[in-house]
Amino acid sequence: MDGTLVDSGAVVLRVWGRWAARHGLSMERVEEVVHGRQGHESMAILLPDRPKAQNLADNAQMLADETADVEGVVPIPGAPAFLAAIADAPHALVTSADVALATARMGAAGLRMPDVRVTAEDVSASKPDPEGFLKGAAELGFAPQDCVVFEDSPAGVAAGLAAGMRVVGVGAATAAYGATVSVDTLEQVAVRRGLNGTITLLINS
Repeated sequence: MDGTLVDSGAVVLRVWGRWAARHGLSMERVEEVVHGRQGHESMAILLPDRPKAQNLADNAQMLADETADVEGVVPIPGAPAFLAAIADAPHALVTSADVALATARMGAAGLRMPDVRVTAEDVSASKPDPEGFLKGAAELGFAPQDCVVFEDSPAGVAAGLAAGMRVVGVGAATAAYGATVSVDTLEQVAVRRGLNGTITLLINS
């Protein structure tokens, strides 16, 4: 969701910026870690000696703060048209956000929430673990190798590849993360439905 369909960068800077300042961390270091992961997993990496319970407590507060703060949340270029193009195709939202945050951000960006979604509540391990993508594939009724992941973060790209799926990286940096193919924005992706039910993704690089 974040960075792939929704641009929530302004909120991330505000909320994580306050957390980073409280713990004497630079925002540059925080941004190296937080994208694509659940908050408490990021905190465990950034503050490895900190008790897990404290990370979970901070994460709960951060989720509440992020859900309440949607100022500046906008769709990624091409996201509305892309979601419209796949409306009648099997697809799922797999996000490290919880239901409340995902609903708030998709709504603030004016984007339709997919019927099938895997959120933080549904997994035991955060990206780069492939659990979320594998659950999404299972709910859709498809084998992993028949699924395509759209991701923007190193953790997300790694999770998609670990799930045995092809990955379309959204953002020029994703080429360095190992994405199968990368686009600058979703405006470079077109969807075609065949008469026999096949779905073709056309990448304009």
